Amino acid sequence: MSALDLRQLAGVLFDMDGTLVDSDAAVERAWRVWSAEYGVDPAAVIAIAHGAPAERTVRLIRPDLDDAAVADAAERQLALQYDDLSDVVAAPGADELLARLTLPWAVVTSADVRLAKARLGAAGIAAPVLVTVEDVPAGKPDPAGYLRGAALLGVPPERCLVVEDAEVGVVAGRAAGAVVAGLKGLAADVRIKDLRELALLLKI
Repeated sequence: MSALDLRQLAGVLFDMDGTLVDSDAAVERAWRVWSAEYGVDPAAVIAIAHGAPAERTVRLIRPDLDDAAVADAAERQLALQYDDLSDVVAAPGADELLARLTLPWAVVTSADVRLAKARLGAAGIAAPVLVTVEDVPAGKPDPAGYLRGAALLGVPPERCLVVEDAEVGVVAGRAAGAVVAGLKGLAADVRIKDLRELALLLKI
């Protein structure tokens, strides 16, 4: 399928944070607190944290930690996010897009299931299929999450549209063989300003 021939799509796989859910402020608050606790530069952390599993970010920022310490550090970072939901809302255009979307869809996120359900709930989004970092052997940029999402929808990955706002997610979607739509100026197969523009492209 041509990257721009969206007529042959059979399913849509959405990233969660920054894509369906506007949670960037909460994500960054948690990483800033975590950075202070672990003695690292928060700007350097935030630059690589969006869209990636917490464990991957911890390993990149604190390569001195052993596996047990990495697990503890990732768990601490997630704990900082679970109840920080005061300004978590649906992303602009998400409600309208999902209400009109006729293709089967899933959410594929680097969050764990507790955080994913908390954020989706705060945003008022009920995902028919949810794939979290706990469901796959490796998180983004590995394609495992998107491959699992496509399999659960019963759709070949090459007939799926992945919607992402982070480079690691674009890499994961492409590695899965999907067409990738990128928000926030990402160099993806299809560039979109917001989910309202995606609805126009999908003609729904």
